[in-house]
Amino acid sequence: MTEFDIHVGYTHIKNPIALAPMAGITNIDFVRDYAMSAGLAVIGGYNLDDATNEAARSINERGRAEFVTPEPIEHLRGELDRLKGMDDHPTIALNVRSTEIMPLMEAALLAKEYDAILEIDCHCRQPEMAGIGVGEPLLHDLQRLGSIISKIKKTGVVLSVKTRSGIVDDHELAAAIEDAGADMIHIDAMEPGFGADYDAIKAVRNATDLFIIGNNSVTDFRSAKDMFGYGSDMVSLARAVPKIPGVIDDLVRSVTIFQEQTGWYNAPKHICSGGDDRALTFCCLPVKRCALMRVLRRYGMTPQEFADLKVRLSRGTPLELGDNTCFGTLIWCCKLTKPCFMRDAVLGQIGISGAQYMKLKKRLSESILEHLKELPISSAAND
Repeated sequence: MTEFDIHVGYTHIKNPIALAPMAGITNIDFVRDYAMSAGLAVIGGYNLDDATNEAARSINERGRAEFVTPEPIEHLRGELDRLKGMDDHPTIALNVRSTEIMPLMEAALLAKEYDAILEIDCHCRQPEMAGIGVGEPLLHDLQRLGSIISKIKKTGVVLSVKTRSGIVDDHELAAAIEDAGADMIHIDAMEPGFGADYDAIKAVRNATDLFIIGNNSVTDFRSAKDMFGYGSDMVSLARAVPKIPGVIDDLVRSVTIFQEQTGWYNAPKHICSGGDDRALTFCCLPVKRCALMRVLRRYGMTPQEFADLKVRLSRGTPLELGDNTCFGTLIWCCKLTKPCFMRDAVLGQIGISGAQYMKLKKRLSESILEHLKELPISSAAND
């Protein structure tokens, strides 16, 4: 099986397909029945204190599912213990809520003990939860959210934050979450009436180094590939899982085959197709007015400086080769999924597979972004 190099803190995640949390639904039984092949399964949301459990009871009474956990830590320990004896199970994340910090700290220590991830729920918008200040209200109080993140991270747990796009400034929110010390952001990239908001994913990708789980409207490999192409490290599914038989298994197979074939499962779309800044690795020589120029202006770079940077960072690699390509070197060639007989002919001549080529492009992308981090950003990261 293809090895996905997905590491977040002490966790190794076997593939980039995740089960998203659904209150009152996603527990270990649900994981066992629907998501054993996933790389990550987020269970919960679980309620950790009296206030959130009372709110959950009220929500249940009006017919919407919620977990009520009077002894939450014991309950979560029992769920995690049930993984013992299950072969090749996904990494588990605990999606939790609490009006108090101590239950969150206890849950963090428990998650760390089991090599699991803790996820703060900043996503729930049920009025009973919002009325006590948990879920979505945390997005409107970045100082409080940052304080919660900072305190929880002192436990050493790998920490995710589940958010909803378009509620507050996505760039500002992601930066605050990263600055407070979180490791991951799980984004419900929702654009009401239009499906997934890929620009929200792109904004976070360009602004932070957070591990991004993209959620919303992922139902098949095509929609997953779109989410990957705008910057997601992983995609998650929720309501589609019980509705579409075997959807997680199918996605895992598809993304594994794609990784084997291309070497970069979440390669960005080209800059001229709206891709994030990782796609600078695929840009051709900047000799005409195009979308690349907007990105360069944002970083305060001239086209010549960009050209010199790519040449310097590619020196000594096979990307220097390619006399018969458009600009005389593979440095300026596009991604493998875009047909190009000249690029492919050169790869055949020098004995480099398509997957190897994409891995070289990925390393070049990482080097470019490392350099750009040192430059001042002159405008919004999702320009």
